[in-house]
Amino acid sequence: MPLDPSVERFLARFREPDGRVWTIGELRRLTELRSPVERRALPHVGDLDVPGPGGAVPVRLYRPVPRAAGPLPALVYLHGGGWVLGGIESVDAACRDLAAETGCAVLNVGYRLAPEHPFPAAVEDAWAVVEDLARRPGRFGARPHAIAVAGDSAGGNLAAVVALLARDRGVRLVHQLLVYPVTDTSGDTASWAAYGEGYGLDASTLRRFAALYRADADPADPRLAPLRAPDLSGLAPATVITADHDILRDEGEAYARRLAAAGVPVAGRRYPGTIHSFFLLPDMFEAGVEARAFAVRRLRAAFGTAPPDARPGTSAQADADDRTGQRGEDSAA
Repeated sequence: MPLDPSVERFLARFREPDGRVWTIGELRRLTELRSPVERRALPHVGDLDVPGPGGAVPVRLYRPVPRAAGPLPALVYLHGGGWVLGGIESVDAACRDLAAETGCAVLNVGYRLAPEHPFPAAVEDAWAVVEDLARRPGRFGARPHAIAVAGDSAGGNLAAVVALLARDRGVRLVHQLLVYPVTDTSGDTASWAAYGEGYGLDASTLRRFAALYRADADPADPRLAPLRAPDLSGLAPATVITADHDILRDEGEAYARRLAAAGVPVAGRRYPGTIHSFFLLPDMFEAGVEARAFAVRRLRAAFGTAPPDARPGTSAQADADDRTGQRGEDSAA
């Protein structure tokens, strides 16, 4: 399917390469300079630390209601950025929206980045937050046994890995939301070949970032490549969102198929005409609005939180829209 016109306009702003290779420091500064977006006000937004094997892990906690209102389901969100870029601020707006629209507490994790902290540092930090939340839910105003994980891109990779760890270590998760996740280390799919340059996430960039993160680790380690885990049974139910024109499309959908084959309840949806990062840019892409609403509905169902009234533009109204046709294409059982 051709690119959505809004995506074409977005990409046109970045089609004058000068041939230079940016340093990680320069890329981080460029990421920080991204145009500001409107951020939703919430009754509670606060920064705290969680103990981790490499030191304190910074976490930003969002609640759509005051602490006095009682415990809420909790979502641990892991940002993207190829394991080397991004941080709490890069997904602050998205986490605020997810908290408000899903009716849950959100923990936005500032895990350690490569190359200063290669694998498995990010995994260790992500797990430390989930483990602490499960062990001390009262500290976060969270409801016991109502924990989900989510992430986009490299954060989707970490969310999938954390879900595997949770199963193996006896922590029950109610859901995993994986948004165009990295699930393998091979980079040999058809989508890598078709969309490796000029679609927002270049293959050369991701290979560079992945090498910095992986260092000398075994590329077949399931904590790097969850698609290579020998057994996916018993994992938390999943939602997998992919973009049509994205190098990560095929491996994300392959992971959804493997989850389904292992008996894990999973809904996969591909959004036609879209590129990597569209989920985080609903102000630019209508498909981002639709994908965000789909994710919210899936999380609400997992948490058992009551949906809002079925007004136009709300999640409940979108449920009805799904039954009459939507832009997203179901891509897994």
